[in-house]
Amino acid sequence: MKASLVVPTLNEASSIRHVLRLFRGAATEANRTVFAGDPLEWEILVVDGASTDGTAAIAAEEGARVIIERRRGYGRAYRTGFAEVKGEVVATADGDATYPVETVPGLVKRLLDERIDFLTGNRMAYLDRRSMTTEHRIGNRALNLLLGVAYHAWMKELPNGRLEDSQSGFWVFRRSVLDHVRLTQEGMAFSEELKLEAVLRGLRVVEVPIRYGERWGPPKLSSWRDGLRNMFFLIDKRLDVARERKRGTLAPFARKDDRAA
Repeated sequence: MKASLVVPTLNEASSIRHVLRLFRGAATEANRTVFAGDPLEWEILVVDGASTDGTAAIAAEEGARVIIERRRGYGRAYRTGFAEVKGEVVATADGDATYPVETVPGLVKRLLDERIDFLTGNRMAYLDRRSMTTEHRIGNRALNLLLGVAYHAWMKELPNGRLEDSQSGFWVFRRSVLDHVRLTQEGMAFSEELKLEAVLRGLRVVEVPIRYGERWGPPKLSSWRDGLRNMFFLIDKRLDVARERKRGTLAPFARKDDRAA
């Protein structure tokens, strides 16, 4: 089976080699053990935002296929990467070493064994105070609360009845999910949008606890700006859903060409 790891980067020269080697080691070990009968054929796609510190070159040295995406935005990077994936299963992680990429093969095994469509990581489960500033923790909890209140009618279908971490960017999912979601966001709100779309479309979504590490290098988020944009997105999206429900249907499934738009 083919599988794809998509990693968006922007000036991650200090950490990208570590991230890719850690993942490769875990994938190789998993192919010797849990996937021994049917090893996974991994491709690594690094979607680089025209880094100026050599990130793209380092990623290429480590065997990744590098796609330069000069259009800015976290969501833009993922939409570009998702349009290129060849794997039946897709996994994601950031290039700053915060996400536990060594756990990806095990999560793929769970996805397949339990017939799950979409797994998303919950950073709040074991959160170390050094991994997230107080400002970011407060913002995340506020957004999680808003999402839980605004979308409670759909969240109750989840195993725990809610999403604990609406902002996580650590996912493992079947590529077929991309044919059933409508993705429009270019920025950080993409994280919310992808999870919400998966839930709204009736896909089987499971949230798993993960350990979230301390970032290598300076943060790129703007707590207040990105937090407010995410909040406005959640409200606008909820109004769109209400309009669709009034008409009797939710927004239509995505077409393949939507993913590359």
